[in-house]
Amino acid sequence: MTAAPSPYGPVPGQTRRLTGWHDAAHPMGNTMPGETQATERARILIVEDDRPQADAINEALARVGHACVVVTEPRRALDLLEGDGFDLVVTDLVMHEVDGMEILQEAKRIDAATEVIVVTGHGSIETAVQAMRDGAWDYITKPLNLGELRDRVAKALEHRRLVNRNRQLTAQLQERFGFEGIIGTSAGIRRVIETCRQIAPTDTTVLIEGESGTGKELIAKALHNNSPRSNGNFVGLNCAALSEGILESELFGHEKGAFTGAIASRKGRFEHAAGGTLFLDEVGDMPMATQIKLLRVIEDREIIRVGSNEPRRVDVRLLSASNRNLAGLVKGGSFREDLYFRLKVVRIVLPPLRERREDIPLLTDHYLRRLAEEHAKSITGITPEAQAVLNAYDWPGNVRELVNALEMMIVLARSETLDVHDIPTEIRPAAGETAAEGLTPGMSLEDVERVIIERTLDETGGNRQKTAETLGIGERTLYRKIKQYGLK
Repeated sequence: MTAAPSPYGPVPGQTRRLTGWHDAAHPMGNTMPGETQATERARILIVEDDRPQADAINEALARVGHACVVVTEPRRALDLLEGDGFDLVVTDLVMHEVDGMEILQEAKRIDAATEVIVVTGHGSIETAVQAMRDGAWDYITKPLNLGELRDRVAKALEHRRLVNRNRQLTAQLQERFGFEGIIGTSAGIRRVIETCRQIAPTDTTVLIEGESGTGKELIAKALHNNSPRSNGNFVGLNCAALSEGILESELFGHEKGAFTGAIASRKGRFEHAAGGTLFLDEVGDMPMATQIKLLRVIEDREIIRVGSNEPRRVDVRLLSASNRNLAGLVKGGSFREDLYFRLKVVRIVLPPLRERREDIPLLTDHYLRRLAEEHAKSITGITPEAQAVLNAYDWPGNVRELVNALEMMIVLARSETLDVHDIPTEIRPAAGETAAEGLTPGMSLEDVERVIIERTLDETGGNRQKTAETLGIGERTLYRKIKQYGLK
């Protein structure tokens, strides 16, 4: 029985012999042994005003698994490009009414990632080369070798896949380390983000202060990734974790034989960060002798390796962080005042999580989705009661502690929705504390919710908008709960 003709050309399996066309891999139009289907099914637009030639291209590409749309009226192709979303376009270069250059330009205008292959006769090769300069992936000349066409289409689609993958990775990095990765809408976080946006394009030295777990390294990476140095290395070093001798070697490098065990010369972090960013974490714990050498490096932009007398030029942006009050350390005499002023050309102070409780629901949602994906767990959300408990906790470990708690909850969860019983016991109010707060073991979740809403209203002075933000619920929901529980 003869297969019905496809509205966009022959169906896979139909054969056609055309004068001037040659398919070396399929001399009879059938799939040869060992041939594999396309690894990824792509949507391909074929624009060719010669119907037999268009059908032959369609047959060659459909045979390896691609979904092709054939257009023999080039002007109609412009409308299809606007709405259909194609991975690749194969277009003749010389056609009536609309030529291949216009198809190329329109395809690239709508989606720069769409690959275009132009088909041309020998007399139009110069125009085909110009098409490649304008963004075409490749050109192929008539008479077509359909095996060669398939090969070029495969390469173009692989290039598109790699480009899209790179965009996804860039977006993921931006989400994690860019300004979009700084989660929160509180006034304190908005100020931090605004400051970061202003100083990221510069080379200014920045001091980031805040309690442990507030995200100081996240801010440093965001500054680096949004700076002109983003293609360079981001090199971090925790100054609190190393002794004085090892710290200097790590910072400035050393020469062979400089000390016992120095069996070869080695670059330090300054040299490794050349052209990029050096992040010194817990800089307040740096020994005084190392502080003096660091100050000299900042002033002279030169380092001297341990065991050497030769200065080496360095080009880095210096970011530092501390969970201790450096101004207080200066007053106490354990940190050099001149170095302090060099490090804090711009000072960013990250607020602790307990001072931006309205951000806790946003952080919870963000990390729930991320951690559930990482652990392949089907977690759809968290109950309002559980969220209220998280919002009420003081989080001495800040965002880091919240993330760790959420990870534990997700890993051990037995249902798709996290609830109060999933929260680690050290975060849930203990029996002695709950009685003092109006909560007692065995209370229903409704009673727990009523007490937490009442307490939060007290803490905000009855401010319903602030209460709703702190609890992570909408104002209408809060009004309904207040009425439900008879609260004032």
